[in-house]
Amino acid sequence: MAKTIPFPQHKTTRARRNKAELLPMPRASADELALQVHLALASLRAGGAQHDARALLHAHVLAQSIAGAGYGALTPEQVSSADEAILACFARGGAEDVWCLDDAQFEAVKSVVAVYDQQLQSAPFWVLAEASERLERMGASDTRQQVRKRA
Repeated sequence: MAKTIPFPQHKTTRARRNKAELLPMPRASADELALQVHLALASLRAGGAQHDARALLHAHVLAQSIAGAGYGALTPEQVSSADEAILACFARGGAEDVWCLDDAQFEAVKSVVAVYDQQLQSAPFWVLAEASERLERMGASDTRQQVRKRA
């Protein structure tokens, strides 16, 4: 699973966080990461590629994890609508090799991307790093399950 957020890995405990981990990431880095997701969203509106859908999926999962830590708010309806839109995009992409979002799906995902954009600029770095590590573990778990199924 490709990384969408290249956070450095820290082995500190919550009680021993350094000052930099307590602050939001630098604005330029947050803007760069947000731009990648916004470009993926725009690309899928016009007919993109699998990597664009994967970037949106990663942002969607990260936004939920960051909101769960108390930074940013996502309603169950926003999450559900974005889930359906992203799943439909992957289904269409896998079946027809057409990677796109229709207008309603675009709007559903756009609302989550807006929250994610705000989270990147305001959540402490440690929250973003932990969410990214959680996403990586999920990807590693999925890969192990796929290997077991093939064996």
